[in-house]
Amino acid sequence: MTAVRYAEWTDLPRPRPDATCRPESFPWVVTLLAGVLITTIVVDVIGNLLVIVSVFRNRKLRKAGNAFVVSLALADLVVAIYPYPLVLTAIFHDGWIAGYIHCQISGFLMGLSVIGSIFNITGIAINRYCYICHSLKYDKLFSNSNTMCYVVLVWALTILAIVPNWFVESLQYDPRVYSCTFAQSVSSLYTITVVVVHFILPIGIVTYCYLRIWILVIQVRRRVKPDSRPKIKPHDLRNFLTMFVVFVLFAVCWAPLNLIGLAVALDSRLSRAIPEWLFTASYFMAYFNSCLNAVVYGVLNHNFRKEYKRIIQKKKKKKKENIKTKPSSCIGSQH
Repeated sequence: MTAVRYAEWTDLPRPRPDATCRPESFPWVVTLLAGVLITTIVVDVIGNLLVIVSVFRNRKLRKAGNAFVVSLALADLVVAIYPYPLVLTAIFHDGWIAGYIHCQISGFLMGLSVIGSIFNITGIAINRYCYICHSLKYDKLFSNSNTMCYVVLVWALTILAIVPNWFVESLQYDPRVYSCTFAQSVSSLYTITVVVVHFILPIGIVTYCYLRIWILVIQVRRRVKPDSRPKIKPHDLRNFLTMFVVFVLFAVCWAPLNLIGLAVALDSRLSRAIPEWLFTASYFMAYFNSCLNAVVYGVLNHNFRKEYKRIIQKKKKKKKENIKTKPSSCIGSQH
């Protein structure tokens, strides 16, 4: 048995955390974790709904490349609607009370969300790379029909990547993070494969794409071979920077958890050296990432910011109109 073992089900279908001998948490830690998760859920739902509605409403945002943005928003929404509320319930009850089936579904959707996110971020990077570095071929490569096929491919690969978790029984409740999640201790080889295929490889592809774009941007700015180099429009550069920030935030938020998993898989003795607070913090840091993208779009992208304001103002106006019409309708009913 490894030094730090993920919780296993001892009382199906209603697992209890007491069998795992989890040390008592300080009240302020539980409050902090709950606060972070509540904030994440609220911002995640509101922000990503704004992203989706904005793309469908604004013609300037209705571009082929933003199909991946909508797909990424959906991936982030998934966890806020189902798994995160169950994690919040586990925090309040100091243990998982939803049962085995909900645990499996929750773990599956969490995996679906994170893998879907990194694959969509990879799709965005490839799209930006083709748009800026191979602009002459872009319209053919990313026609509307082709782009839809790419998005479907992203989700097909995502499902294909998450399905093996059920066969190796790696979706288990971990009392340290109050979550049903991928148990890294089930198989060292499988954990290494997951980290490489689901994190390191996509990060490498995205890094290559953005590095090539940065080189081109620098060459254009310094006027290296001006005749042979395409011009980069200011709004294209801003869009690229927006997606670059999304990528950096994802990498920063998810790197600690993946590196911990990789380190422990390579040498199980390291599990003793990793403090529980660091493991828990790495998980909730990763959870928090799901609410950041919508904020980044609003801060860095003028079209998204403008559409956010328009949607919110329209909602407020409609609410005021409903309040004004209610008294008159009541008076009319009395006659």
